[in-house]
Amino acid sequence: MVRTREVAWRVFADEFNSSTVEIRDEGEYAPAYVLTPLGALVNRVYAVGVVTEVENMGTEEDPLYRARLQDYTGVFYISAGQYQPEAAKALGSLSWPCFIAVVGKTRTYSPQDGLVYVSLRPEVIKEVGAEERELWTLEAARSTLARISACRDAMEMETPSEEELVQIGHNPKLARGIVAAIEAYGQVDLDRYQRVVVDALRTSLADEGETPTPSHEVSGLAGVADEVTPSAPTGLTQEDATPEPAKEGQDGPPSTEEEMDDLVLSLVRELDQGAKGAPYDAILEQAREKGMDRDAFEETINRLLDQGLIYEPILGQIKLI
Repeated sequence: MVRTREVAWRVFADEFNSSTVEIRDEGEYAPAYVLTPLGALVNRVYAVGVVTEVENMGTEEDPLYRARLQDYTGVFYISAGQYQPEAAKALGSLSWPCFIAVVGKTRTYSPQDGLVYVSLRPEVIKEVGAEERELWTLEAARSTLARISACRDAMEMETPSEEELVQIGHNPKLARGIVAAIEAYGQVDLDRYQRVVVDALRTSLADEGETPTPSHEVSGLAGVADEVTPSAPTGLTQEDATPEPAKEGQDGPPSTEEEMDDLVLSLVRELDQGAKGAPYDAILEQAREKGMDRDAFEETINRLLDQGLIYEPILGQIKLI
């Protein structure tokens, strides 16, 4: 019997890393799936992001590369060795940080009962540009929103069933995954995942120089905010999109996340010492002189790290992606 090739899901790192369940079909060579909290039955993943670290855990003769691939929501952990020679060669030749696209099979590791780690074993790795990262972010957002919508429909049913989900228009495989996810994870906090999507889109649009308002229409995601907002606030308002004009002659401390992000990014750029980046303490000192307290500074650094806009080439040094 010839098996069809499994689809490569567009799924954010946040949702993927929240997965703790693996499902296997019957049969000796049946595929295994990571079941995400939103019902994706994932055997293969297509992800695009920034590689912030590559390490050879093996030897020069028998390399085993492990890497961190960061999207706007978290980190994918990928590894390739002797059984993935092309992918291993590609990882080993990267000059990181850089943007890459990866198609990989899912893997799970459970060091003890109740604890599950997920990762990707790459099949194909290709260096790409920032534009491909933004397009992938939009595709992953659309895919995530579809799962959120299907999960919400299922949770409104007295007894969620695949048949009923298919009858109201949902994909049969997704319907199967959603019913399994509700059984495995219970009542998932859908509002949290909606916020993950909105935050990813806000960051993506900000990187492109756009104003990320709820009504923004872009690349097939027209009305994304309309899909997200009815049951939960997104935190995006017209006031967010229209900053107060600065008072003439007055240059106060940063007060919004956007202003804090801009300040820290500009300081990292100004204080960059080349390959090592900018010293953390020097960035902090300059930020405090401009009115930012230490807690706000540390929150901003962590936020920029999570968004893949900066990274730490070595401990205590910060560099722009």
